[in-house]
Amino acid sequence: MFEFDIDATDPQSGGRNGRFHTPHGILQTPVFAPVGTAATVKAMKPSDLQALGASLVLSNTYHLYLRPGDELIRDLGGLHRFMDWDGPILTDSGGFQVFSLGDTRKIDADGVTFQSHIDGSYHRFTPERSVAIQENLGADIIMAFDECPPPTDRAYVEKSLTRTHPWLERCLAAKTRSDQALFGIVQGGVFPDLREASARFMMDLDLPGYAIGGLAVGESKAEMAATLDVLDPVLPRHKPRYLMGVGAPEDVVNGVLRGVDIFDCVLPTRIARNGSALVKGGRLNLRNAQYTADPAPLATDCACYTCTHFSRAYLRHLVKANEILGHILLTTHNLHFLLDLMRQIRAAIERGELRPFAAEFLSHYPADVPQLPL
Repeated sequence: MFEFDIDATDPQSGGRNGRFHTPHGILQTPVFAPVGTAATVKAMKPSDLQALGASLVLSNTYHLYLRPGDELIRDLGGLHRFMDWDGPILTDSGGFQVFSLGDTRKIDADGVTFQSHIDGSYHRFTPERSVAIQENLGADIIMAFDECPPPTDRAYVEKSLTRTHPWLERCLAAKTRSDQALFGIVQGGVFPDLREASARFMMDLDLPGYAIGGLAVGESKAEMAATLDVLDPVLPRHKPRYLMGVGAPEDVVNGVLRGVDIFDCVLPTRIARNGSALVKGGRLNLRNAQYTADPAPLATDCACYTCTHFSRAYLRHLVKANEILGHILLTTHNLHFLLDLMRQIRAAIERGELRPFAAEFLSHYPADVPQLPL
């Protein structure tokens, strides 16, 4: 179980097509996972996700622990049954959300005490508690409890690694289920030596996969790409790599070029609720008056339900009227955009043409977006 087979590699980059075997099916990689924070991808039914071609979804340990509770989900058959998703599920450890709470949390060598964002009640996460919650939820892929430090503060990043690495060992010791793959999370900020040290520490533990955390949290796109350039030759080629919380299309393409296999992000659903659509080269903000009478679809080359049935003018009307259908249609388009991008990427890798595909795709984006790796 949890074998990773590489079917094709791009001769001019780190891109590869693979198959990651899980108890709930085989993931074709590179893959993008829509985020279902509270056991639902906002505005989407599970059948909608399947129709779009989604194969993996992510749910959030912190949020599900607080509401409705991990033990309730366990007693109702686990997350797959609870949310009616029969494909693979990934849960994060809750670490990112806990460390995002700022002054309402207190960290020590053993774990973190924090206040609920819902009612202010106090709770404590340790590596052991995070694993226990994730075992109750029952996802196929689970994450080690880690600290997500500010990426450019070297002194803090160094101190944080002295917690993250022992916490990973404690997660491994606490894990009891053989039907879940525990990924370690490589940290180290934007500092190449710390990133490499973190990766090598985790490689010695021979994990089924490796997550790359602490990116897309304020560093520049160039710093993100440089970090991936450091890790690509270091991380083992025969294990999947998961770039956490990254879903901007240009970042996904740059990640695949640098050997990343799995991505997730709230971006496509969040911007849909704010009235924006993903298009090649950026986004359309449908709140802008220029789309008031625009008869064109969001993208003329898009085959999604939204683009084949509705105009920008109609979608703008829905957004301005705050109609639920607007959220649904824009979410449908945005998820289709990213999932179709993954299909195009896999096809380009199969042909051995990822580099020219990426060059053409990235040429539509601003100059500050990294282009091809050397």
